[in-house]
Amino acid sequence: MVVRPTRAEQSAVARDQFERFARRVSPSLLRTACLLSGDRGHAEDLLQATLWRTARHWEEIRHAPDAYAHKVLVNLSRDRRRELGRRPSEVRAIDVRPEVDPDRTERLLERDAMTHAVRQLPQAQREVLVLRFFLDLSVAQTAAVLGVSQGTVKSHTSRALARMRELLAERPENTHDLPSEVPHAE
Repeated sequence: MVVRPTRAEQSAVARDQFERFARRVSPSLLRTACLLSGDRGHAEDLLQATLWRTARHWEEIRHAPDAYAHKVLVNLSRDRRRELGRRPSEVRAIDVRPEVDPDRTERLLERDAMTHAVRQLPQAQREVLVLRFFLDLSVAQTAAVLGVSQGTVKSHTSRALARMRELLAERPENTHDLPSEVPHAE
């Protein structure tokens, strides 16, 4: 006689698996969402929606949840960008607290310059850079997440890096180094 777990037991196991997954990937997904959206609050909303959609489809995707969650996050980011294009733009509040650590200030300025430059890229190029260099996905993995060809990923990467070099070169205190060639990792 084969003893099969009850539906409640299966549900509890699936819930535990999802919760472990969510704890593991949430920090990375949040950072990715911040880079895609440019706003911490919107990034948190994107993360929550991504986890909710992933949980809804957990039974079908539990064997490869990372790829599914990244695809959902990118799609939600695209939806948000389209929605924002239909409304008046928001004005960001300026943080005027003085910074006392000069090293931290320099890091913040560099991060701000990179973030500002990334925000000026077209959405498709931004997505490719975030997935390729922030999440360290291969060309093939990036193509799968975005639903495009590997050649498209490579051309977007090349164009995005060239544009980033231009944008960062316009800054007089430029100390940023971007790869001069696109890595051909597969």
